Amino acid sequence: MRIGFIAISGLRMADPGLLELGMTFPSVARRAKEIEALPSLGLLTIAGMTPKDVEVEYLEVRDVDHENLPLHFDAVALSTLSGTAKEAFRLAARFRELGTPTILGGLHATLAPDECRKHVDCLIIGEGEPVWPEVVRDLRKGKLQPVYDARTRGPFDFREAPLPRFDLLDPDRYPRFTVQTQRGCPFACEFCAASMRLSPTFRTKPVEKVLREIRRIKSLYRRPFIEFADDNTFADKKHGRALMRGLAREGVRWFTETDVSVADDEELLSMMRDAGCYQILIGLESPRFDSLNRVEQKSNWKARRTDRYLRAIETIQRHGITVNGCFVMGLDGDGPECFNNVFDFVEKSGLYDVQITYLTPFPGTPLWSRLSEEGRLLSAEATERCTLFDINFQPDSMSIEELREGFWNLTRRLYRPEFVEQRNRNFRRHLRQRVKERRRIA
Repeated sequence: MRIGFIAISGLRMADPGLLELGMTFPSVARRAKEIEALPSLGLLTIAGMTPKDVEVEYLEVRDVDHENLPLHFDAVALSTLSGTAKEAFRLAARFRELGTPTILGGLHATLAPDECRKHVDCLIIGEGEPVWPEVVRDLRKGKLQPVYDARTRGPFDFREAPLPRFDLLDPDRYPRFTVQTQRGCPFACEFCAASMRLSPTFRTKPVEKVLREIRRIKSLYRRPFIEFADDNTFADKKHGRALMRGLAREGVRWFTETDVSVADDEELLSMMRDAGCYQILIGLESPRFDSLNRVEQKSNWKARRTDRYLRAIETIQRHGITVNGCFVMGLDGDGPECFNNVFDFVEKSGLYDVQITYLTPFPGTPLWSRLSEEGRLLSAEATERCTLFDINFQPDSMSIEELREGFWNLTRRLYRPEFVEQRNRNFRRHLRQRVKERRRIA
């Protein structure tokens, strides 16, 4: 039996003008290429759970309508985000016309199962690991079920985590490799459509499991750069410290996402730097308390942190770790002044990198439900606009055109090469001063 694991690759935006504008700025174009080149860790992981007597192959498809389909698979497993869901459905339809069974999993399959099950032979809801062995057994018997719902099995035990099939990747295609150290997040942001939607239970992967994956990548590829596919790597500081002690011996450089509380622990920051951390991405969302008020639904944690943002960024970058600060445009209460607020904050904070996105209602999130109830969702069917860079809602404090125009103008200001170089130069200068201070103390 042969199973194809097929990912849909490429950066997606429904607004081609914004994509064209972004690609004119070197810093944006560089990050876009890095994101495009990230392999599907979910597919590689379940490929690693597939029995050895089953042939497996990993493929990426950029154009689901025109690329030639492989004809040698007995089944194909697809994974999709909301933004590429319609493309995944068209790809599945082409395989089904050939008589090839189609299996769909991933975030959108869990967020919108009623929609997805209409387009494939088999749908995996929730985490893939708990049900994949059963899927393969049923596939062998010719008794593939229409739905496998992992949410009824309880959270997957990371102590049983398989080794992803990194060996299926073309070394010339992937400059970065993804590894997961935890799943979920202890916070509950209204707009979040990350792995916490697959399973709400926050869990960390045993450090030795993580290191085993990194060593496997190192054995296959020369000087790999690791991008941790986590929602919040350092939410559990004890696990983070243990992970840093292990990574310090591996000699790899890496990037990850976490929350701003990492700045509270300077010893951990030093460990991160010494363990090869190049950059951390932090969802700051807005520099204003009023904009963030009640975005985090458990304890209003993010709003209560805004008065410490500037100090946190200075502390992290002083340790030689660059910060990529992410901001969400169009939050409730934000009028046209929000764009100047973000620019002024970026200039004052000295953020090394910055990312701006539109507030995006993903299907299945509390934000989607609320905006739908308020009549502010522009289209319930336009999942192709779930890219973070397209508008699918009516802002409450400005017009759609004001949001779009303000976003475009802020993009031009933030990514102007002179402004990017100014921030990068300031970081390097402060870092040199920090090194001199350390040497003087030593």
